[in-house]
Amino acid sequence: MPDDSRLTALANWLHLELGKTVAAIRPASSDASFRRYFRIWIGSETYIAMDAPPPMEDVRPFVKIARLMRETGIRPPDVHAADEDNGFLLLDDFGSENYLDQLDDASADRLYGDAMESLVRLQTGVDAASCNLPAYDEALLRTEMNLFRDWFLGKLLELPADAKRDACLERTWQALVDSALEQPRVCVHRDYHSRNLMVTERDNPGILDFQDAVVGPITYDLVSLLRDCYISWPETRVQAWADSYHQRLSGHGVVAVGPQTFTRWFDLMGIQRHLKAVGIFARLKLRDGKGGYLKDIPRTLGYIVSVAERYPELGEFLQILSEQVLEKARASLSEAA
Repeated sequence: MPDDSRLTALANWLHLELGKTVAAIRPASSDASFRRYFRIWIGSETYIAMDAPPPMEDVRPFVKIARLMRETGIRPPDVHAADEDNGFLLLDDFGSENYLDQLDDASADRLYGDAMESLVRLQTGVDAASCNLPAYDEALLRTEMNLFRDWFLGKLLELPADAKRDACLERTWQALVDSALEQPRVCVHRDYHSRNLMVTERDNPGILDFQDAVVGPITYDLVSLLRDCYISWPETRVQAWADSYHQRLSGHGVVAVGPQTFTRWFDLMGIQRHLKAVGIFARLKLRDGKGGYLKDIPRTLGYIVSVAERYPELGEFLQILSEQVLEKARASLSEAA
């Protein structure tokens, strides 16, 4: 392992404060934040150590939300030890096989079935009114969509200022906010997708990266799962999964709307999420030097376009994309590759 002060501090915490004899430490993964993960060997067992350096990261929400999730019967990693002030956690090791590695035509129904069962438990098992998670409110929804405008359109594509386009985006943002806020409010994982779901032998899936959970729209995590920025499926299959999930929620009394309204919520929530994701992918490239996410922008933009085509009220927005964005994006992303 290369020398760095955080790694040394982590090793000292494990050895001196916890009294653990660590046989080996190896990088396990990193993500789109400042967090790093290491696989460590203690005796015959392996664990994951999270390094979340303050003040950029705070492990306290992770610890709190892991407890909330365990109480619903789903499977976040157990927190075996925590140094919250210094940003270190010792967690269960779910192995190295995430959903993205294992999903194919044959496994998708089974894996998504497990993931949707866990999602139902999360949404019905956490009391949104008393869990004290932040609200997924209009300000946050707009902040996320503005990442698309500022980082993707403005900085990555370098589109010139355009008052007509900005006015169109404002009308589109308002329509998406209105749809999100009329939905039932539940605990929202906020990144419930194939890279954060681990394939486990029991209680599948193991669930990761939930520290940004909020209370918000009931379709958000579902669309994150089924219209994943990292893998796509035929729309007929996506719709069948979404319909089955709507039926589960109706059976639990969580939603009282018909399938048409639920599909509209699902579709428009997906546009909001994918606008945010495209903006984040651009920011990761330009601000953080992480260009690997650019390859996921075409798929994510494709979701936005294909869904917008179904809703006449998004026609002006679709026209802006067609006239000003899509060709420029193809050229820019081709150059970046």
